[in-house]
Parts: sequence; structure tokens; C-alpha cells
Amino acid sequence: MSPERAPVGDLFRRFRERLAAEGPERLGGPGARAGHGPKVTPTGAGPGANGGGPLLAGPQGGSRATGSGAGAARTDRGAAELGLAPQPPRDVAPAERPRRKGRRGGGGEQLTVPPAEFTSYYGRPILKAPVWKWDIAAYLFTGGLAAGSSLLAAGGQLTGRPALRRAGRVTSLAAVTASAYFLIHDLGKPARFHHMLRVAKLTSPMSVGTWILSTFGPAAGVAAIAEAAPWLPERGLLGLGRKLLPPAGHAAGLVAAVTAPALSTYTGVLLADTAVPSWHEAYPELPTIFAGSALASGAGVGLLAAPTAQAGPARRLAVAGGALELWGSHRVETRLGLLSEPYTVGTAGKLLKAGRALTAAGVTGALIGRRSRLLSALSGGALIAASVCTRFGIFHGGVASAKDPKYTVVPQRERAGRSEHRATDVNGPGAGPTGG
Repeated sequence: MSPERAPVGDLFRRFRERLAAEGPERLGGPGARAGHGPKVTPTGAGPGANGGGPLLAGPQGGSRATGSGAGAARTDRGAAELGLAPQPPRDVAPAERPRRKGRRGGGGEQLTVPPAEFTSYYGRPILKAPVWKWDIAAYLFTGGLAAGSSLLAAGGQLTGRPALRRAGRVTSLAAVTASAYFLIHDLGKPARFHHMLRVAKLTSPMSVGTWILSTFGPAAGVAAIAEAAPWLPERGLLGLGRKLLPPAGHAAGLVAAVTAPALSTYTGVLLADTAVPSWHEAYPELPTIFAGSALASGAGVGLLAAPTAQAGPARRLAVAGGALELWGSHRVETRLGLLSEPYTVGTAGKLLKAGRALTAAGVTGALIGRRSRLLSALSGGALIAASVCTRFGIFHGGVASAKDPKYTVVPQRERAGRSEHRATDVNGPGAGPTGG
């Protein structure tokens, strides 16, 4: 059983009496710069040994901390003799590290490392580039050409221009047939196109586009077949077809013309609905570009195939389509910031630049070549070539933006920085309960 200890009050009372009798230096207080008080008190040590105080443990009675005399490193002079840094003044508050304002105005340690630049794992792309090949770019062009030609044919039909109507209907059927071929070739199996018709999903551009193509194709086919009615005999079963085909062709041509705007623009919506950076960010401009390209290519067909006396609607269509195409191309090359770069360099930049030049030349030729059959034909060829360059340029620009990781990382960090800045402004110091 351990012996009973004295009460805490008695111990404290004895310590005060001893402190009053012997002084703080004897007890290792502020006067004795030796850290933990006396350690050894040799017999016979008088007032001259260590200034009337006890000798401290260590070589030559030094401090356990420095080993070079009692409190040698506790003064600036002693520290200088030992090659140590001077002690800071006791009346100076310790310096505080600067703080960084957090997301919502809170505290946080300031970062001293500069922000890291964009990177990816061994420089590999962050997104998987589209697996589409040239056949999808060709599908974009032929779909627009079919839509523009059907609008041209409807204009010729309503204004009594048979050459314009005929050229538009035949070209529309040929283009939509090529579109179906390119699409099925990309799918790999013809049955996959049939399987896409088993559902109708309005939120899916691919599903909507499949139904648009399925509606447009038969209508364009009936309208084009109706152009062969004059070649059929007047009597017999074929003679009945000769009488029924023209009105059926007129109705089918109008159905194709009504469906044509959706056919010409849904491919732009389809590209913008992907995660490819330069396609996704250009969602307002891509449908406009594709609509203008479709109108310009249809106008080119009219200028090529119709005589100058019947090419009036084609010229007006060329001006409208060229204006839309040039405006949209300029926007995607200037509005998107870093994501505009893929449309200005490399293959995409060359194609889009050539497309703009050909569009301008085609529109100019259509306006000044009202009486020149040769100039009208050259203008029509330029407009069709411009549509090819524009569609392939947009396609290559998007693929290039998916292959380079900076087009994914840098815009994401910029959006995150803007969001953090807005949150700091709303929730920063002085903001009211509602952020005002």
C-alpha cells in the first residue's frame, strides 16, 4: 500500500515559502536560464560558483541543451558565440502565414506551387475519337444535297419551271440513295438500319434522323419516277400510270420539300450532341451551317442543269444559302475561343477556307451570270464543291479536337474557374442571406 501523499494545498504552500526564501534562481525560475532547474548541487559550492546558484548538469556545468555553459545559447551574445541564430524578442507575436480565401469565403492555406498546366496520361487523348470515317462525311454532304435539291424542285414545280423541277427531283433521288448507302456502309450491316426503325425516340438525333430519312427517301423516289411519265405509252396499263404519276409526283415532291429542312439540319444536331469538344460547343452554329450548305448545293444543281431563263429561284437560293454558310463558318472560327482552333489549322482549316472562297465565288457568279450559261454552270459547280469542303472541314475539325487532350482539359478548367469566381462573388464576405 503506497504511503499517503500530502494534500495539493500543502505542497503549493511549501513551494511558495521556498520560493520566497531562496528566490526564483534557486528553483530554476526566470532568473536561471537553464531549462529544467538545478540538477546537481556539489558539496561546498559557495556563492561564487555559478553566481550563487546551483551548477547545472553537463560539461563544465553547462546547459543540457547546449553543453556550453549555463544559458549560453539563451542570449543573443551566447548564441552568436556558438554560431546559432539569435533568439526572437519575447514581445513580438509570431508571424502568421497568409491565408487563401476559399470557395465560400472561408480560410485556407495559400498555395505556393503554381497551377499545373493541362496534361493527360502520357499525352494520350482523354476522349475516344469518333470511329467514323470518310463515309460519314460523305453522308453529311449527300444528305444536304438531297434536301437542297428537293427544295429547288418544289420551287420549279410551283413556279412552272419544268427543267428546274426535273433537275431537282432526279438529283434528290440520287443523293438520298447515296446517303442511305453511306449510312448502311458505316453501320456495317443493312439489318442495323432496319433495327433502328423499331423505336422512335424524340430525344435521340440518330433515331429522329433515321425516321426523317425513311420519310424523305420514298417521297423523293416517287417524285423522281413521276418525271418518266411522258416516256410511257398512252394506252394500256402503262398508259394509266402515265396519267396517275404526275399528280402523285407533285404531292410526293411537296412532302419531300416539307421534310427537307429537317433532313438538312438534323446532322448538325447529331454532331453537336456528342462529347467531341469542337462539335459540342458549336451547337448553335452547326445546324445553320448545314442548312446554308444544303441550300447552296441545291442552288448549284439548278445553275448547272437549268437554262438561264429558268434559273431565277436557283440564284435566290444561292444567295440565301451562301449567306448562312459564310456566317456560320465565321462564327465557329471566332466564337469558340480555344475550341475554334481545330477549324482553322490542319486539314479542317484548309477545307473550310476553300469552302468560303468557293461559296463567295459561286454566289458572285450566280448574281452576275444571269445571261451567261457558262458562268452560271461554273457558279453551280463552285457552290457544290463549297458544300463538299464545308462538310468535310467540319468533320475533320471535330475529330482533331477529340484527339488532342488540351481541347478537353483547358475549357473544363476555364469553366470551373468561372463557376468558382461566381460562387465567391455570391457567397463572399458581406453577402447577405440571399447572396446580395
